[in-house]
Amino acid sequence: MQTSPRAEEHWRRTRNLMITSLVIWFIFSFGIHFFVGVLNQFVIGGFPLGFYMAAQGSLIVFVALIFWFAWKQNKIDEEYGMAEEE
Repeated sequence: MQTSPRAEEHWRRTRNLMITSLVIWFIFSFGIHFFVGVLNQFVIGGFPLGFYMAAQGSLIVFVALIFWFAWKQNKIDEEYGMAEEE
């Protein structure tokens, strides 16, 4: 099946957005927790940074990541004429 260059470009940009989102997710899921000991040397608001990032910081990033991903994907879909009807 032959796809149009426009559809291939849409998929390329969607794939890159997905890879970027997964890298951010991986960093805040595993990277932050792996280096929690090093991060605990810094104190913010009376709490060690590693504790804060493990308890709340990662969750805040995940919620922001969901909204950012949806916004960017919607812009890509609109640009290539593949947006959903409202």
